[in-house]
Amino acid sequence: MALLHPFSCKSSMAPILLLIVLFHIAGVQSIGVCYGRNGDNLPDATTTINLYKSNGIRGLRLYEPDTNVFEALRGTNIDVILYVPNPSLQDLTDPAGARDWVQRNIVPYYPAVNFKYIAVGNEVYAKNSDTNQYVNYVLPALTNVHNALSDAGYNGRIKASTATFSAVLADTVPPSNSVFNADAAGVMNPVVGFLAQNNLPLLANIYPYFSHRDDPNNVPLPFALFTEPNQNSAGYRNLFDALLDSMYFAVQKAGGPNIPIIVSESGWPSDGGLAATTQNANTYYSNLISHVNGNSGTPMKPGTSIETFLFAMFDENVKRGDEVERHFGLFSPDKSPKYQLNFN
Repeated sequence: MALLHPFSCKSSMAPILLLIVLFHIAGVQSIGVCYGRNGDNLPDATTTINLYKSNGIRGLRLYEPDTNVFEALRGTNIDVILYVPNPSLQDLTDPAGARDWVQRNIVPYYPAVNFKYIAVGNEVYAKNSDTNQYVNYVLPALTNVHNALSDAGYNGRIKASTATFSAVLADTVPPSNSVFNADAAGVMNPVVGFLAQNNLPLLANIYPYFSHRDDPNNVPLPFALFTEPNQNSAGYRNLFDALLDSMYFAVQKAGGPNIPIIVSESGWPSDGGLAATTQNANTYYSNLISHVNGNSGTPMKPGTSIETFLFAMFDENVKRGDEVERHFGLFSPDKSPKYQLNFN
């Protein structure tokens, strides 16, 4: 999850029924939920996947290969983003290592498990001390995983990509000025070229919450929560669209004008920091889902659907980082929904 986001200007039956309304809208397949598992009190894989199914959640992002989760996903038709963890990237710079990874983690399960995207690395950034050691591995690993998927017969059906975040951008106000910053361009420009050449999407983690938290004077809460009634000078009513278009403009300038962007994480915490309340989280998730399902697109990409994965399924009580990181769940660990979300 990104912590650096440059921009200034995740009866007793009633909650369950509301969540079914939330996620199971006829014809809508653009909303998924990330399955983070950094908790010591979370339901097992089978129980969790049953919770996805019972609430009509049609997409899942998984942060590491896991046989128990794969077995629980068999036959569910849930779209899956499977993440290659950053510490595994170096092994996949060897083509044989990438082929072995695909043979172990994809071939035994697909198509019973509906892998849609493979995220080769997450938020790898030269200025981040936790990920800077991986910057030289992203493109070789991505190339080799793409080739291994093709060799296994999955070309076009399972798409390799990498997940990035807003911290790699500069000059985001207005979004049309956005470019990859000097610390990111060396990685992102070649990645964009590879994605464009192979008709692959880019995954991006978009968090208006952190932009507001880190600069509340210049990023008003209504703008971050989709509740600002007026457009700003650049024509934006919400920060989510502004951040997403900032990524689109940077990708375009790096040589990828037709690359689709999948929002692989977005969420709002319910506790642990400035503006992290249950009310604000409920407002954000509700308005984001309505916005995405409305297929209105963004000012740069009007009418373009925004495939989005909400962060996250559960509160995760042992997750590293700021306190807010442990409060992004749509559900509590006891499986009870945290929000009353309504699309009427």
